Amino acid sequence: MQLEVFPNADAVAEVAARRIAAAAREAVAQRGQFTLAVSGGRTPWVMLRDLAQEVVPWKHVYVFQVDERVAPAGHADRNLTHLHESLLEYAPLRPEQIHAMPVESSDLEAASKEYVAMLAAIAGTPPVLDLVHLGLGPDGHTASLTLGDPVLEVKNADVAATGVYQNRLRMTLTYPLINRARGILWLVTGSEKKEMLCRLLAADPTIPAGRVCQDHAFVLADADAAQAALSLKQQ
Repeated sequence: MQLEVFPNADAVAEVAARRIAAAAREAVAQRGQFTLAVSGGRTPWVMLRDLAQEVVPWKHVYVFQVDERVAPAGHADRNLTHLHESLLEYAPLRPEQIHAMPVESSDLEAASKEYVAMLAAIAGTPPVLDLVHLGLGPDGHTASLTLGDPVLEVKNADVAATGVYQNRLRMTLTYPLINRARGILWLVTGSEKKEMLCRLLAADPTIPAGRVCQDHAFVLADADAAQAALSLKQQ
C-alpha cells in the first residue's frame, strides 16, 4: 500500500479529488461507467467539493455510500445529507446517480439486501466497485466496521446492518465487497490518527481497518497523521 503525505487536510482533499477524477476518466474509457463509494467526514466533504471542479464524465458516474447512520432524512448525522451538500449542489450530477443506503427502513436486514441488489444492477454480480473511499477512526475502525461488532465476521453478504456505535445503528459495506474493489483510497488526517495509521500500514488485523485488502490501495495523509508512520519507516 502506497503512502503519500501532504502538508494539511485541504491539500489531501485536493489531491484526492484529482485522483478520483482521473480514475473516473479511465474507468469510463475502459468500461463505460465509474462506480464510486464514499465515506463521511470533514475532509471527504471538501474532497467532493473539489471533485466538482475537476473534469469528470459525470453522466457515467454512479455514487454509492460506504456506510450510513440510521437517522431521519436530512438529519445532520446522515452522511447522505453532507454528500448532497458537498457534491450534488456543485457537480452536474443527477440526484438518481447518488444511491442512498435505505436506512429509514424498519427492516434493516431486508434493506441491506435491497442495497446489494442496487449495487449488482450497476456493478455486476457480485458487485465490483471501481473505487472505494475509506477513512480511519482514532480507534481503528473504517466504514462502520467497528471493533467487537459481529459485522466484522460477515462473509456471505456485501452490505449489513451493525450494532450501535456512537449512539447510532448503521448500515455498512462489508469486507467482501470492499476487498473486491478495483481501487481503495484512504484519506487520513489529524494527529489523533497517527497510531492507527501505523497499524493500518502494517496491516494489523487486530483493528478493523487493518483487515482491508492493501493490494490496490493507497493512502493520502496529512503531516500530522503521518509523522509517526514516517518515523517508523525510516527506522
